[in-house]
Amino acid sequence: MRVVIAEDAAILRDGLAHLLGLRGHSVVAAVGDAAALHAAVAEHGPDVAVVDIRMPPTHTDEGLHAAIELRRVRPGLGILLFSQYVETRYAAELLAGSPAGVGYLLKERVSDLDDFVDALNRVAAGGTALDPEVVAHLLGAARRDDGLTSLTPREREVLGLMAEGRTNAAIAASLVVTERAVEKHIANIFTKLGLAPTGTDHRRVLAVLRYLGAS
Repeated sequence: MRVVIAEDAAILRDGLAHLLGLRGHSVVAAVGDAAALHAAVAEHGPDVAVVDIRMPPTHTDEGLHAAIELRRVRPGLGILLFSQYVETRYAAELLAGSPAGVGYLLKERVSDLDDFVDALNRVAAGGTALDPEVVAHLLGAARRDDGLTSLTPREREVLGLMAEGRTNAAIAASLVVTERAVEKHIANIFTKLGLAPTGTDHRRVLAVLRYLGAS
């Protein structure tokens, strides 16, 4: 996997590059601001970019705007947002375009390298990886119900894990149930949310967007 890292803290930036290199991934560029990020992506054509939301010069939302622009010009590029804090509006703004190939993790997750690399792999492969704390904040910020109150507690658990980008197998392992049970819960979720199968819409993504209040 070819990775570009955009993080203004040199110690964290270099540490991430070193850790990913140990896992066999190629960090083709590690930069400290949004302009350098655009240049690095154009030059190296990576599979995924790890982007800090707050970067120079104002340390507010330069990383987010760079990520949105990169997704516009390179739709297949995976973006893993990285932040010290949960910033709900930024997560919803990026997810609202297309949640495929998008992730948002808190920086403290780097302490668990396996989780971080797993999330990066999912994003690079076109999946979604959301920190559980980000999911909780997005759910709290949702202003519309859209059928969610009809879900059982277990169905909401399953949908929450879907929002983190987990596969059916991973959900089954987390809840200590069979994959068949997970499939039944997901089918019930689709029915209760009124998501009938079509030839054009991805029901799993639509259910997650409904859950996050970002549709």
